[in-house]
Amino acid sequence: MGVRSVYRALKIIELIAERKSLTLPEITQTLSLPKSSAYEILTTLCKEDFICRDKNNEYSLGIRLIELGNKAQLNLEIRRIATPILRQLNEELDETVHLTVLDNDEILYVECFESTKRLRTYSVIGVRAPLHCTAVGKAILAMQDEDEIKRIIKAKGLPQFTKNTITDEKILLNELRETKKRGYSIDNMEHEEGVRCVGAPIFDMEGKVHASISISGPSQRINMETIPSIGKLVTEKANKISKLLGYKGEH
Repeated sequence: MGVRSVYRALKIIELIAERKSLTLPEITQTLSLPKSSAYEILTTLCKEDFICRDKNNEYSLGIRLIELGNKAQLNLEIRRIATPILRQLNEELDETVHLTVLDNDEILYVECFESTKRLRTYSVIGVRAPLHCTAVGKAILAMQDEDEIKRIIKAKGLPQFTKNTITDEKILLNELRETKKRGYSIDNMEHEEGVRCVGAPIFDMEGKVHASISISGPSQRINMETIPSIGKLVTEKANKISKLLGYKGEH
């Protein structure tokens, strides 16, 4: 029954998207749905802002769907623009390069170019990771205001993955301030043992940060001596992507 309800909800959304606006009778007739079931689904969709109903009792797409559509379009644009730059970065350093986007207070890996070296880090597109202990996550988190950072910490917590994971809010906030100041983030074996990462934020045309890139590799190669030069290079590439997205600021 639950699966059928989801299917019906999706068909209703598709129909409204195609016709722009419809009344309840028009929806039930077109999709051959029971009136009571369609009404319950529409009520839920309206409550969550996926659908809205006007004074003439006509249903149209809601603000939530518009927001999700814009977000999906931006993610596709970031990936299209970033791919050649990430490939170049991968070739320059021969280390694994990641592109991630912010999704539901987590990191979502959307592109990856792996190192050709035998000892290297691996990644899978579509995998999620926390913000507080990854370079890509901290690059995004550092550019949020403090209230938003604290909200995310409250929602997700600060789970420990390695002995280096920062699990204290005050220490993390200080780390994020330092990250913002220097322009790049560091994962000092905080998410995986023996793996260090250096990340940088990507700004959209409004100056907001919803994406980031990183270089990831074994701690033997990415160490405290090599991190500053890697950080400079990663930041340069991230800034290039930001400018191509329409960002006019300086970082």
